[in-house]
Amino acid sequence: MMKIIVVGAVAGGATVASQIRRLSDAEITIYEKDRDMSFANCGLPYYIGGEVSPRNRLIAATPETFEQDKDVTVKTYHEVIAINAEQKEITVKDIKNNKTFIDTFDYLILSPGAKQITLPTLNANHVFTLRNLEDTDRIANFIETEGVKDVLVIGAGYISLEIVENLKFRGLNVTMLHRSAHILKSVDQDMTSQIPTILEDNDVRLLLNDEVKSLEGKTVLLKSGRKFDFDMIISALGIQPNTEFIQSSGVHLTDNGHIKVNNYFETNYPYIYALGDAIETKYRHVELPAQIALAWGAHRAASIIAQNIVTPQSVQFKGLIGTNIIRVFNYTFASVGITPNLLEHFDYEIVSQTQKQHAGYMANAHPLSITIYFDKKTRKILRASGYGQSGVDKRIDIIATAIIGNMSIDDLKEIEVAYSPVYSSPKDIINMLGYKAEQK
Repeated sequence: MMKIIVVGAVAGGATVASQIRRLSDAEITIYEKDRDMSFANCGLPYYIGGEVSPRNRLIAATPETFEQDKDVTVKTYHEVIAINAEQKEITVKDIKNNKTFIDTFDYLILSPGAKQITLPTLNANHVFTLRNLEDTDRIANFIETEGVKDVLVIGAGYISLEIVENLKFRGLNVTMLHRSAHILKSVDQDMTSQIPTILEDNDVRLLLNDEVKSLEGKTVLLKSGRKFDFDMIISALGIQPNTEFIQSSGVHLTDNGHIKVNNYFETNYPYIYALGDAIETKYRHVELPAQIALAWGAHRAASIIAQNIVTPQSVQFKGLIGTNIIRVFNYTFASVGITPNLLEHFDYEIVSQTQKQHAGYMANAHPLSITIYFDKKTRKILRASGYGQSGVDKRIDIIATAIIGNMSIDDLKEIEVAYSPVYSSPKDIINMLGYKAEQK
């Protein structure tokens, strides 16, 4: 019987094991170094804020249910610490019993995920990161038992903003610290420049262009010389691939530590696959590499890997476009396509439009702004950003579909957007972007 080992569970590993079981009676074992094997990672901040309740709504499966329902063995608190790719062996550390052992495989699937970047200056029992359900439980318990009132959130990306919003929903005094003035770098800066005002309108104190110099007890000293006291600190500085254990395996990594995969999610060994936050794949619409830590890519990869293990190299991955979205209190920010720093590879033009998300004479009509970058020669859409109080998700999804359909910027004129005064306009913002681009 074919023997498959999956390293890491949660979204990528648990999903690929489930997909393989649909297609094969292979022996499948998942090794997960943490306590929990399958939970709604993206929902963790919303549980802290009380929007998701009770806690068990976050749990998708347990080792017991996975074995009972899918005949897949899941060993938690088991960390894979080394890989011998040539011999098809892994070294596993049983964390609870503090012992190691060797296991063998026919196929190995790597889903180690990513870890939060931390500061060495932040080393205290009231400093936390948010990576998994264990972290979430520790944060929630600390808030409840330690009388937390004042919280510092360090960072200004997606996780930081979600934590800030949900801590405010919980009624805490929240400060956000960021070393620059550019918040949420995946979205255009002229749009995210609105975020400080949104945060301050919701009583969030902002400390921009500053960093932590030292921590003494509850007192945080910043490089600017300012001092503040906090009952709790949550550090969300960004993530890096959790691939140290792979470095001596022979599996190829990028300079930044991401696992290199081909169109089948194979590594340089055809019997070792990889997926999730730790891999480098490609963009779908341009010839550039992509490192995109989002759930959609992990779930799509899981399906493709399962099919390719059962029928080798039968399904190719077409690439990612990085569609992403976030709620920041009563506003939504979204983007799709290449990141802003990659625009330097193209001779591009920009088109922008701001108009109400639906008929202006209807109640709750609010401005919606979209900016699209397109290649001057091919007219291909390279990226887009949008923000507003309503309707952002619909428009960014339309643009994502246009990119996948290889439509040009000019084709947006032709999209027949569903119209009623309560939903859009006879000339939707999508159409107007196409008309504007036609003039360039």
